[in-house]
Amino acid sequence: MADVLVPKLNNQDTEYLVVEWLVGDGEPVRAGEAVAVLETSKAADEIEAAVSGRLVHVAAKDAWVAPGAVLARVVSGDPAGTTGSPSAPSAGTAETPAVPGAAGVAVGASAGSPAGDGPPGTAAASLITGPARAAMEELGVPEEQVLALGLPLVRRADVERLAGTRAPGDGKDTGDARDRAEGKDTGDARATGDGNVPGPARPGGEDDAAGRHELSKVQRAVARAVTLSHRTVPAAYTVMRFDVGRALERAGALTREVRRPVGLPELFVQAVAGLHGRFPLLFASVDDTAENAAGGAAGGPPGPAGPVVRLSAAPRVGVTFDLGEGLYVPVVRETGSLREIAATLMRHRLAAASGGFREQDLTGANITVTLHTDADVVLAVPIVLPGTSAALAVTSPRPETVLAADGSVTVRTVADIGLAYDHRLVNGRDAALFLAALRREIE
Repeated sequence: MADVLVPKLNNQDTEYLVVEWLVGDGEPVRAGEAVAVLETSKAADEIEAAVSGRLVHVAAKDAWVAPGAVLARVVSGDPAGTTGSPSAPSAGTAETPAVPGAAGVAVGASAGSPAGDGPPGTAAASLITGPARAAMEELGVPEEQVLALGLPLVRRADVERLAGTRAPGDGKDTGDARDRAEGKDTGDARATGDGNVPGPARPGGEDDAAGRHELSKVQRAVARAVTLSHRTVPAAYTVMRFDVGRALERAGALTREVRRPVGLPELFVQAVAGLHGRFPLLFASVDDTAENAAGGAAGGPPGPAGPVVRLSAAPRVGVTFDLGEGLYVPVVRETGSLREIAATLMRHRLAAASGGFREQDLTGANITVTLHTDADVVLAVPIVLPGTSAALAVTSPRPETVLAADGSVTVRTVADIGLAYDHRLVNGRDAALFLAALRREIE
């Protein structure tokens, strides 16, 4: 038997939601096959089985699971009762003494009980899946009656079938479980969409009786990232004016050449990535864990030798998108070709409009380009996301009247481009040099 564990999908969420099972409870599964979809605060990811066998659900659909928890188990062979429809217990079946067990794990049955299929004196095992245990709680079915079925694998359908054969009033339902099954608030429900904040659940975006407004789950993820950034990153900011008129003309020609939409976002992503080798600290990260560990080992305050800096091997540019479904920062990894950059950004725009990102689309950035497309925004100070050391703000182009050397008046198209940076790694001089180099690339 092999466990399917919940992986660590990001650094912002401590729990994920099981939104869909792709392989049914007790059904065969192949190694490498996706078995479930987990939803984080901003994306959905498929979880795969590492081995072949039959899948046993441990976590129920719509349950919250933490990284490292057992999502499911893969049992080898074809366990009895997993093919075909398990029959309901016959009348007069003896009850098996219950042995406590966790959801989805084997529960022992005493020798000679209906669940025992070995010689006298040995203990057989019944595997009760997570959904089955949830049904037991909802329907008030005691564990001893489930064990009396004698099935090696007990699924939710078995529990529901068993509940249908019991006489009214012989269960132990106190009403609380049924309330939860019907969606009523029993006072201990989790806040919807997050899993980090206990309390009564309310639909996202609505006010409660006290007038408190609940943020969407995507905005709660933004709040966590921003709070962590302000708490851990001592940021500084430098802004420089760019003449982007020629770049806009070039973008129009490149759109026809590469047969992809090309604008300032595509040009800035390519130009920023091209400066990785000359300004490695702007693509670096601070390992606070290693810093604190080094300080503790030395017996003094955390980080006596300063921050532990980790350089990146290649540029990975995160780009902000907010098209009404929340703020996302997907990553552009292939930055050598403008055609590839344009194609990737178009895919990200479509995913941002529908909220259809996968977690792998949103992780791994080592610098951020933030896009501020409102024509009235002339200056923006971006957040340096945790795990990065710099964020570039690209504002909308605007006309500017300038006086030429000969005294004539001309109009050029400009944008104020700002760089927020971790002051532990980067100083103002380096920030200015980076912006100047970027301006030469763009102009």
